[in-house]
Amino acid sequence: MKRQLAILAILILILTTSLTANGAGHTKGREVEPFTPAFKPGDYVWHPEISPAGPVVIIVSLPEQKMYVYRNGVRIGFSTVSTGTKGHPTPTGMFTILQKKVRHESSIYKGAKMPHMQRLTWSGIAMHAGHLPGYPASHGCVRLPIDFAERLYSVTNNGTNVIVTDDKFAPGETAEPARLLSGKTGAPSTPPLAVGGFEWHPEKAPTGPLSIILSTADQQIYAYRNGIEIGRAAVPSTGLAQGSGSFVYSALDKFDPNGLRDWTSTSSFGSAQAPDIKALVKQVTIAPEFLEHLRTAVSPGTTLIITDVHVSAQTRSEPGFNILTTD
Repeated sequence: MKRQLAILAILILILTTSLTANGAGHTKGREVEPFTPAFKPGDYVWHPEISPAGPVVIIVSLPEQKMYVYRNGVRIGFSTVSTGTKGHPTPTGMFTILQKKVRHESSIYKGAKMPHMQRLTWSGIAMHAGHLPGYPASHGCVRLPIDFAERLYSVTNNGTNVIVTDDKFAPGETAEPARLLSGKTGAPSTPPLAVGGFEWHPEKAPTGPLSIILSTADQQIYAYRNGIEIGRAAVPSTGLAQGSGSFVYSALDKFDPNGLRDWTSTSSFGSAQAPDIKALVKQVTIAPEFLEHLRTAVSPGTTLIITDVHVSAQTRSEPGFNILTTD
């Protein structure tokens, strides 16, 4: 009888282990209902059928150790994650997916398996399947449950926007008055343009996803395609108060009766309410020609960030870029 109980215990242990981890120690994951009161490490929600098509935006909250996935402005996924330790922190900021590989082995940590790897920086930060102990434990990467990493991989592309925040996250509001993207408080990374001045060089990156950042701190608006700056313009006046926070929007495939594109507010981090884009356009001071260039370039999925922090100088260096980052 004792032998039978011992065998049964071993079988349960083996079965449980197969449900929670693979040979590399990665957490397999467990799909749960959307309104499950308490999420355990490895738990996730995945309902892509709610919004079957459109642009994807990913938000990672470091304090919450959670990831939120939006498609066409609708949340289709949610997962627990494990990010970098204090000694190897995950950088905050806005990134784009630079490279994807279903089977990847780390070149920095030899032998480390990183299934469904999605690279965020060329210096070694990526999203991939890994072990989720319930707290930050990586060397800077964003670890995901195996099952969720595979599902996430299926809806992203090179150029998909990923936002990593050091604030608690809540769609449309903020849990604490803080900033979405931790930026340096020094001077702007580029000399400010004169009032009415702008640059527009779409030939630097003819194709790819477009991201727009309006920095009230820099008094400039920037346009990036595939992570490469293709234009900027002076914005000496916006009507927005300093210290209001940061706001993320996604362009929709809809227009109002006046022909103006509709935008959805994906998230807000700050003490103020997210501005209405159409009302804001009417009160900003910006070169009309540049604004027309932007309108022509915007397509469904274009990400717009309005922020009160400076844009990092790294955005002007190379395609392996970090926007508004602390590093």
